[in-house]
Amino acid sequence: MKEIDMLAMARTNGFRLGNAQDRQGGTGCTVLVFPESAPCAVDVRGGGPASRESELLSPMAAASGIHAILLSGGSAFGLNASTGVMQYLEEQHIGFDTRICKVPLVVESCIYDLGCGDNVRPDAAMGYAACQASESGDFRQGCYGAGTGATVGKLCGPDYMMKSGLGAYAVQVGDLQVGAVVAVNAVGDVLDENGQILAGMRSRDGQGFADTRRVMLEEAGQTPTLFSQRAVGTTTNTTIGAVVTNGQFDKAQLKKIAALGSNGLVRTIRPVNTTADGDSLYAASVGSVSAELSLTGTIAAYVVEQAIRRAVRQAESMYGVPAYQ
Repeated sequence: MKEIDMLAMARTNGFRLGNAQDRQGGTGCTVLVFPESAPCAVDVRGGGPASRESELLSPMAAASGIHAILLSGGSAFGLNASTGVMQYLEEQHIGFDTRICKVPLVVESCIYDLGCGDNVRPDAAMGYAACQASESGDFRQGCYGAGTGATVGKLCGPDYMMKSGLGAYAVQVGDLQVGAVVAVNAVGDVLDENGQILAGMRSRDGQGFADTRRVMLEEAGQTPTLFSQRAVGTTTNTTIGAVVTNGQFDKAQLKKIAALGSNGLVRTIRPVNTTADGDSLYAASVGSVSAELSLTGTIAAYVVEQAIRRAVRQAESMYGVPAYQ
């Protein structure tokens, strides 16, 4: 297994990646464009997702493929950005052919980044701009695209959180290629390969980590402390992403690959998939390589792990929130 460049994988397999963001505003979006359409499925494990057209991805739905996946900030307000993606695709004559016109099929998931920067929300213009950016491969990791306003370690409020961002990672095994793009905005902490915290909720003095799981387990039910007084129980956190493979799979098979890929979240974020998260992971097929499902899903989990860690390692301190760097 060897690492490959995510943008090179996209060019080779006929899909595109693009970012648009307002760094001062504290939000952005990331688009994956599939001009020829791609079978796609989604695995939703969080308790509070903000999403669009997810029912299209059901194996029972007639649509055999979709034309774009949009990852966005702005919470549910960010769903407006897909209007710009729809407009762009229609102008490019990309979509499901009907008697009247071609109708683009666009799915979207959003993170909650409200409160970062000037509190701007992604809109149709930003979604359109991300599609334009995909034409030249304008895609950066860290605090760009959907990761612009991403943060982690938020159980006890913004005073203790750290900056996160957008990460990508891809590998090749024989002819099989699998890549992932993930925006990391978790309530929990992000762990390195040895299970140590890379970024997450900081301690009271800001010099170390509080360990979100420890706080949950040891301080729950005790006399109110600084932590418990600031505890956040609302769904203002989410890790969203997409796995793409050149393996040939249908929607039912991709549903399992997405589920196996979500194991990458479990290995790197603690706690994860809580009622305070909206964790969602797409899986799309863009090729004709014959591949075994469980192998592909296992690789998917690995590239998701690495993409999550990159999102943290490439983030920079912004909006008064410190980062791993």
